[in-house]
Amino acid sequence: MKANILIIDDENDIRNLLSRIIRLEGYEVFQAENGTKGLKLLGQEKIHAIICDVKLPDANGVEMVPKIKSISPQSEVILLTAFGAIPDSVTAIKAGAFDYITKGDDNNKIIPLLSRAVEKALKQFEAKELAADSNSQRHSFTKIVGQSKPMQHAIEMAKKVAATSTTVLLTGETGTGKEVFAQAIHGASQRNAKPFVAINCSALGKELLESEMFGHKTGSFTGAVKDKIGLFEEANGGTIFLDEIGEMDLVLQAKLLRVLETGAFMKVGETKETKVDVRIVAATNRDLQQESDKGNFRLDLYYRLSVFNIRLPSLAERPGDILLLAEHFIKMFCVKMSHSVLGMDESFKKALTNHPWKGNIRELKNVIERAVILASGPELTLDCLPFDFQYTESGNQIDLMKLAEIEKMHIRKVLAHTKGNKTKTAELLGIGLATLYRKIEEYSL
Repeated sequence: MKANILIIDDENDIRNLLSRIIRLEGYEVFQAENGTKGLKLLGQEKIHAIICDVKLPDANGVEMVPKIKSISPQSEVILLTAFGAIPDSVTAIKAGAFDYITKGDDNNKIIPLLSRAVEKALKQFEAKELAADSNSQRHSFTKIVGQSKPMQHAIEMAKKVAATSTTVLLTGETGTGKEVFAQAIHGASQRNAKPFVAINCSALGKELLESEMFGHKTGSFTGAVKDKIGLFEEANGGTIFLDEIGEMDLVLQAKLLRVLETGAFMKVGETKETKVDVRIVAATNRDLQQESDKGNFRLDLYYRLSVFNIRLPSLAERPGDILLLAEHFIKMFCVKMSHSVLGMDESFKKALTNHPWKGNIRELKNVIERAVILASGPELTLDCLPFDFQYTESGNQIDLMKLAEIEKMHIRKVLAHTKGNKTKTAELLGIGLATLYRKIEEYSL
């Protein structure tokens, strides 16, 4: 790979001499006569190493190092000085400079130093690209489990829109995998090296949600003891996922509409706008058209969000995918828990396929996690499932005495797995925390 070098120096003769020497080694060279132009070039080109004069007409080279690193952390900086040594060389190295060299030194010293800097930079750029590829693969469409026609249709639509910057609205029942789709869309987009930020719009009140989304200034409200960067700013250049968008307050909806229209917003307590370049993927289990008819959702915002609408099918609409998803979750939790479950027996499979799955994929995932915890053999069996799954072949529910014993065993095993965490145990068991405490007392656990 041909590396790119940037020389920042206000002396034309020095710049041109260095450029000739460096080009002879096969590098591409860019030049800038001051710090301002150097930083601008750095933002426009992929630069592997920078040779920067310490004394510039508009900047100090040592102070330029952190500015360069903030724009391109993977680039390496070599400082150029006329004084044989930089008095604050320790400061320069701490700031992130690779090394320094004296003007007029034997030119043979420049190339070996530059070569080492470029070698380090190339590795850093490669690591960044691999990390971006890894993130893209981890959240790629190939990771979405499902062979049914409704799911394949949703995947194909998402793949087509991923390459654009178009706003996407994901609709469907709760637990159908909207965030997984949002991450896959981001991973397949040109924004995948930038942040993916998710926020649940139903989890916070209006004031807190506004602060989380857009940030605030110190003293803008009680408790605002320091400036806060909002999630839109954190997601700049990337994607923000607004889950449960139908729960958002009407005042915040107006502010969100302005972001969609202008790419700008004002932080809480701020008087000037902040500009961002963010792709919005929103999700809801509500019918936003009906919500707008009721006055609960802005119709103009609905039209802006639903430029590209993808409906995710419920698990009931894709019964052929139930066992595929179950196998996927079994493998996932076996790795996570270091268990060695190999599969499911027929009674377990039958119970899964007969269940209505009102909680969709999220419910199935929780059921499989609990089953893997409770497994005592190479296969998952009927007694690893919650009580409402457990039926005899004749269709009659098993007797109450056995149910109580199984329930006690379930709770004990899940408590052991969560190391006594009652909240996590209640979540895995699918019961309320108060119910769990009552059961613990009832069974003397």
